[in-house]
Amino acid sequence: MPSQFKLDKVVAQNDSAIYKIAPGFGRVEAYIATTPYTRAICNDPKVCGIEYTKLLQKACTEVLKMLPLDGVTEADAMVANILRGGLNFGLRDALADAYGWNYHTTCFLSAQRAQSPIDGTWHITENSYKKLYFPCATSLYIGDVVATGTSLEYGFNELIDAAVEHKTDLRNIYFFTYGGIKTEEIFQRLDERCRATFPNFKRTVVIYLEGRFIVPDKNTPLTIRLPGTDLVRWGSLMAPEFIASQYEKASYPIERCTIYDAGSRAFWINEYAEDVLEYWTQVLKLSETGMSFKDLVEERFPDLDSSRFGKQDLRTIALEQIGAMDKILKR
Repeated sequence: MPSQFKLDKVVAQNDSAIYKIAPGFGRVEAYIATTPYTRAICNDPKVCGIEYTKLLQKACTEVLKMLPLDGVTEADAMVANILRGGLNFGLRDALADAYGWNYHTTCFLSAQRAQSPIDGTWHITENSYKKLYFPCATSLYIGDVVATGTSLEYGFNELIDAAVEHKTDLRNIYFFTYGGIKTEEIFQRLDERCRATFPNFKRTVVIYLEGRFIVPDKNTPLTIRLPGTDLVRWGSLMAPEFIASQYEKASYPIERCTIYDAGSRAFWINEYAEDVLEYWTQVLKLSETGMSFKDLVEERFPDLDSSRFGKQDLRTIALEQIGAMDKILKR
């Protein structure tokens, strides 16, 4: 856990909890929420398809139950889905399950990022679809996975522009994410814009699921990494419950990414399984050239005590994960 940040437990119930991150970024309130459902998603890549989206919705429901409503009403609440990843969080249903609401608003917009083959920068390539409408007073609920934040910043600025056009009174933002620290950096700018634009704006709340994860770059000391895409355990700020869960199975702490590709994980399973399969095939090759399980744990999750796993064979673990992905591909 990075020493400059600390986690203060706000609330806990059953096997779930919410921690506040201190210090924060400007007036943005940042939290880490942990639930059995989000731990399962992070740890077990076999959780995909409908099972994945159902677990993520259940997690958001649990977190919403623990969050104070702070004056938000059913008439004010609006779920905004940034396509396609935002659909995975199921916030429309989560609000209904948590609070018994039925009439809250839902809108949609597209914002798909792509990486330039020339300089490696990220830009928006698909943004043509919008179905936006706002209550008179609006509290936004949004979920998305954030690595570089390219689609997040674009999508939110589009929402703010539309809110101004519709003459709505934007009051609160609640954002759920598997994401990295760029999330808060972006929301600090967005929060400042909202406070300057909407006289009754109250708060921006960022809720990281299980951790505020590191997004690797070319200098991150990991043998296998996808810069600008992965959300890795190495160097991250994580819920204590999530860290403890790594000891439940030897494969958990050495997964390449805590979420892999969130869109294909839900909607195009073959592409997702091929991605995970490619990683574990690389791990198998590493095991055949001398890397041990202990070596890989100490590289990818150095805060763990690798001796607690007992004697583990990296090749056996890799073959088991490869077999699991093969089974999904051949279903």
